[in-house]
Order: sequence, then C-alpha cells, then structure tokens
Amino acid sequence: MAKITFITRNGEKITVEGNDGSLMELAKQNNIKGIDGDCGGVCSCATCHVHVDPAYFEKTGTASEIENDMLELDDNVGEYSRLSCQIPVSDALDGLVLQVAN
Repeated sequence: MAKITFITRNGEKITVEGNDGSLMELAKQNNIKGIDGDCGGVCSCATCHVHVDPAYFEKTGTASEIENDMLELDDNVGEYSRLSCQIPVSDALDGLVLQVAN
C-alpha cells in the first residue's frame, strides 16, 4: 500500500493510502480540494492537474501525447505537471508528494 501526500493550494498536507486505481480516484475518495476529475479520468479536462515532487517524477511514468495536449491548455503547467487521472497507484509511489495545481 502506498502513502501519498497531497498538498492543497492553501498549503494543507493530506496523506492518504491506496493500492489501486489512479491518483485522481484516490484524491476524490479522500475529498482532496482542487482535484475535481470532472471527466471521470478519461484525460479530457485537466481538473486533476498536479505538480509531482521532482524526486518522484520518473516513478510516475511518462505522460502520453493526449495528456500533454491537455496540460498545454492549463495556465499553471510546469516541468513536473501531470494529470493525476493518468498515474496509477502502485507501491513504487510510496512516499510520493503532489502539489494540487487547481
């Protein structure tokens, strides 16, 4: 089981545990503010945009072309931006820290 820490826009740190689904689903299950997932996780809205801690960025995998296209539409995109709906929860992500972008 992976422990994932979300840091909300107001600086609140919330650590949750999960072992399946996507990071967006995990955030929604735990009522993380700023992770809306309006499209249900099909990579068509960017309402689950997060900034991944650089130490874990490689562990989250490579963004697809569709994900990168969606991120380009967000004004708050950065080098470590990802859509949390596109990152599966796994034990390899234990300790991951994410800054909520929205």
